[in-house]
Amino acid sequence: MDIPNDKYMLLSFINTKLRDEFDSLSNLCTCYQIDITEIEEKLASIGYKYQEDINQFRL
Repeated sequence: MDIPNDKYMLLSFINTKLRDEFDSLSNLCTCYQIDITEIEEKLASIGYKYQEDINQFRL
């Protein structure tokens, strides 16, 4: 599955998947075979950081 290239669309996609389907970012990245560091860096570039305790990217 292709993930969005636009950073804000990626944010929405990832947070929706985390909310609805996955209990962690690690599990999501394993399932979609994507690099967790790449996701974290892309979203950090727009000010968002993964918060494990709420399983969501937030400002």
